[in-house]
Amino acid sequence: MMLGTGFELEQHTLFSPLSTMPFSIVPSASASAISFSQFQTQKKNNNVGKEATIKSNSISINQNSKVSVGVNKRRHSKSYLERQSAILQLQQASSQSHFDSALARLGGMLKVQDLNAVLRNFGTLGRWQDLSQLFEWMQQNGKINASSYSSYMKFMKKNLNPVKAMEIYNGIKDESAKNNVFICNSVLSCLVRNGKFDSSIKMFHQMKQDGLIPDVVTYSTLLAGCIKVKHGYSKALELVRELRHSGLHMDSVIYGTLLAICASNTKLEEAESYFNQMKDEGHSPNVFHYSSLLNAYSISGNYRKADELVQDMKSAGLVPNKVILTTLLKVYVRGGLFEKSRELLAELETLGYADEEMPYCLLMDGLAKAGRIEEAKSLFQEIKEKSIRSDGYAHSIMISAFCRGGLLEEAKELARDFEATYDRYDLVMSNTMLCAYCRAGEMESVMQMLRKMDELAICPDYNTFSILIKFFCKERLYLLAYQTMEDMGSKGHQPEEELCSTLIFHLGKIKAHSEAFSVYNMLRHSKRTMCKALHEKILHILIAGGLLKDAYVVVKDNAGLISKPAVKKFATAFLKSGNINLINDVIKAIHGSGHKIDQELFQMAISRYIDQPEKKELLLQLLQWMPGQGYVVDSSTRNLILQNSQLFGRQLIAEILSKQHMVSKALRSC
Repeated sequence: MMLGTGFELEQHTLFSPLSTMPFSIVPSASASAISFSQFQTQKKNNNVGKEATIKSNSISINQNSKVSVGVNKRRHSKSYLERQSAILQLQQASSQSHFDSALARLGGMLKVQDLNAVLRNFGTLGRWQDLSQLFEWMQQNGKINASSYSSYMKFMKKNLNPVKAMEIYNGIKDESAKNNVFICNSVLSCLVRNGKFDSSIKMFHQMKQDGLIPDVVTYSTLLAGCIKVKHGYSKALELVRELRHSGLHMDSVIYGTLLAICASNTKLEEAESYFNQMKDEGHSPNVFHYSSLLNAYSISGNYRKADELVQDMKSAGLVPNKVILTTLLKVYVRGGLFEKSRELLAELETLGYADEEMPYCLLMDGLAKAGRIEEAKSLFQEIKEKSIRSDGYAHSIMISAFCRGGLLEEAKELARDFEATYDRYDLVMSNTMLCAYCRAGEMESVMQMLRKMDELAICPDYNTFSILIKFFCKERLYLLAYQTMEDMGSKGHQPEEELCSTLIFHLGKIKAHSEAFSVYNMLRHSKRTMCKALHEKILHILIAGGLLKDAYVVVKDNAGLISKPAVKKFATAFLKSGNINLINDVIKAIHGSGHKIDQELFQMAISRYIDQPEKKELLLQLLQWMPGQGYVVDSSTRNLILQNSQLFGRQLIAEILSKQHMVSKALRSC
């Protein structure tokens, strides 16, 4: 489990703090007087010379204040004061009905900047429903500008789903607003935050084509999406190259994100390089940079470099926080330094950083995976005795450890203890408990767990399906395993080859030939690699099941990967009982793959055509094709054809066989 680095994109200030303030009313004269009175009080103990100066200044200030107030009062037109009153009424609407009424009554008199001020006020106060309703009203009534869009998207943040964000963006008519970098960054951020990284990259390219000029925040936003995606490091490099090509410079936030990307992609040397490059460019590393690099060291358990890094951090005047020390603990555990890990855990307890189960779980998981289950059990008991706040992760670790160690009764007992202790489940815990029940062969408990997942709307993932398929195969419920694999595919999960190969073998054994071929196709159409032997394995299953047309597809696509005996077996079966209309195609496909067609196969094909004279055209096509490929019929097949030549036209048959004879003589003379 990766510890978070704590990096947030919000470190980049996208908007001026002033933009979030509600539209303010000019201070009154009394406010100025109070401020000046306080000023006089603070200075009254000064010497006489200063007192004279202060009095002189006070006259000037009071006079200026009066003049200023007078001028301001003259600036406040009637319409201005009416708009201020309308703004206050919208902001102070105490219920939904009051707000609806006030908006319908007062919205028409307000300018876009007034409505933007109310938007920002609602965002600051977290009035999301009012914020959304006002924004929609502004869209419908054409009282909207770039600031409206950026403010709305900024405040909605996690409350804005990607579909809604795209709908809003695509609905922007003003080209300058649509290319506004703040608005574009908000849309991209929404997509990235909701796991739509590929969509964000596609949208980014479209925005650039439409006129967007990306800034540092744009690239920082997209880079953040590279942390959790496959091949994230290579995608991050592309963005960094583009950023530099655009003449932009990387800041400390981007460096921090790159460090996190390196850690999640096990790129330790690259992480060190970026860390040093950042310092060379004059950026001072903060706690988040150190924690990201430390996280990279934890992948390999490089405790020596981790200790040096923490010492460097202290020398820079930074104090290791909870995240740093917990990540250091992970480094020690990965490095197998269990005694040092215990010492650091004790330090975390002393500092008050071990009030949650995470540090205990890190050590417990390391001990369990090292085979030190009794020590892990002792630590688990310590968590319970100290009443450490737990989300059930400790249970998950110990259940998995018991399963790995073959202690199935202990695993079942702990799984039931979890069910009795916690009133909630998540996917990880559900998979852990399923695994425990499956390994113990507890079919009823497995079914109960699946029903529980349905009730709680917990969507199964790849691991869930894999656990179940292996369990059903173990219980010899191969058709149920097949149905589960079909469900797996329908959910967008691609099964691994080993799982498919095992199921194909068992389905073939129980003569579920069609189902075996379906599993083969699932794997073939996935992006996973396939073992060459699997093509031959499914070919034998299809031949045994008489599914010769499907077998032909396998041979046609993979003949070069299938042994000659297996191809001969298929050809014999097909020419004997396969679709007669495909015989010529099968022969040509086998020949085209480099396999030679022997006389036995030609005789079988010709015999079938003779048995069905209405297929004479196919026979003639075959006989005409043979010489061009260096094939001729042998004497026995030739005699068979001549004996039945009246069925196909004696003259035509004689001409074809004459050509074959000439080819035969030429071949013998070579």
